[in-house]
Amino acid sequence: MNNESLLAAFQRLGRPKVLVLGDLILDRYTYGDAERVSQESPVIVLRADSHELRLGGAANVCNMLRGLECEVIAAGVVGSDAAGCDLIDLLEKTGVDASLCLTDASRPTTLKERFVGRAGARHPSQILRVDHETTDAVSGDIEERLLYGVVNRLDDCDIVLISDYAKGVCTPAILQTLIRCANERGVPVLVDPMKGRDFGRYRGADLIKANRIETESCTGRKIRTPDEAALAGQELCAALQLEAVIVTLDSDGMALVEKGGAATLFPTEARSVYDITGAGDMVLAMLGAAIGSGLTRAEAVRLANVAAGLEVEKIGVAVIPLDEIEAELTSHHQPGVRKIMSLEQLARQADELRRRGQRIVFTNGCFDLLHYGHVSNLNEASRMGDILVVGLNSDTSVARLKGPERPVINQVERAAMLAALSCVDYVAVFDQETPLELIQAIRPHVLAKGGDYKAESIVGYDFVTSYGGEVRLINLVDGHSTTDIIRRVTEAQPPRRQAA
Repeated sequence: MNNESLLAAFQRLGRPKVLVLGDLILDRYTYGDAERVSQESPVIVLRADSHELRLGGAANVCNMLRGLECEVIAAGVVGSDAAGCDLIDLLEKTGVDASLCLTDASRPTTLKERFVGRAGARHPSQILRVDHETTDAVSGDIEERLLYGVVNRLDDCDIVLISDYAKGVCTPAILQTLIRCANERGVPVLVDPMKGRDFGRYRGADLIKANRIETESCTGRKIRTPDEAALAGQELCAALQLEAVIVTLDSDGMALVEKGGAATLFPTEARSVYDITGAGDMVLAMLGAAIGSGLTRAEAVRLANVAAGLEVEKIGVAVIPLDEIEAELTSHHQPGVRKIMSLEQLARQADELRRRGQRIVFTNGCFDLLHYGHVSNLNEASRMGDILVVGLNSDTSVARLKGPERPVINQVERAAMLAALSCVDYVAVFDQETPLELIQAIRPHVLAKGGDYKAESIVGYDFVTSYGGEVRLINLVDGHSTTDIIRRVTEAQPPRRQAA
């Protein structure tokens, strides 16, 4: 399948209703500077400056499915504590139906606290994780109530996902009854299994997605090649009465093994890997969205490969929305398109760049008839930080500023030319007369503008300096402007002959 046909498959994604059963986890992140060692003991001192709550485990799968615009029902258990309230609140804010999330006062909500430190110009790194949890199986009463709830919702669902983090929710009784009832109703069941050797609890599911280590542990086979992954997958299909197994093979991609059929390896593309956290959940979510929409398993795996690749480029767990996946697929036959973003996409990307500790520079202009002066200015701006974002006036914005005869080049072509420059990392088109809304969305570390302005008069000066950002002037290259080029071209044209 080529990229064009994969894009066509992506465009067939619907809005399936997905039931997610599993271990609901709350992730709490504390960020700060980690640039010294304590005098009290040989430990790093983290000077905290921000905190963040995110959904983890099965709750993260729900969140990622919402990013893929699925309808989602979450089924699991939380404690009667602040973390449980925060988790349910986050689920509901993302649009997840949390009516099957039961509260059990006898157990804590699973909470993972991560402390992330920045040091100098290096990328932020996780320096400590603290877990609050129990792995005991849920009580008989909770088990009965949860099972009753999920079985009664099966007729409303297109697909069921099981996200088993071995925290006690996915008991054998719940799993086997749910799988049997789903099979009777023709609802496919996809499983992300717990670590360990006991995959028997998932017997009869349609598909299990397991990584290399989990598959080796369950089958006793060493997996060094795709052929060895195929043999292990066929063994699991036969032993557990599965329709298919997906073995994720890290940088080698994914192997799809279907019952009675050959294995197919789907290689992954080389990427800058910042954090593998959440990649497995992203794979499960995309598989669920795709298969729940009626796509083939092969199409689902290829889309999951793309989504997971985007996930590992993020720091921590991040939702990958449909527009980002579409831009990635489109970029294969339209180079540079990944650089061109909407305001909403760019705001998300700016948040990610800040988590990586990268310095964002912003500049803007019409860039009509791209010339040497433009390129020189952009190169200078790019050297002021790590990432250069360019705000581009839309056609209507240029016409308001320059007159009805401008722009000479339309905004699509102007954006593509800017994106083709190696010094430019992202381009966003804005329709207003000024880029203030764009600046407010991305909160750049540096606001750069041509030296023919006074710093205090630059749009965005007050906002950027209010949080400690810089406003810097770019040295202008004399004798280069679009207006001058248009004038010279017009003057050089020979006079038209008059008709005889």
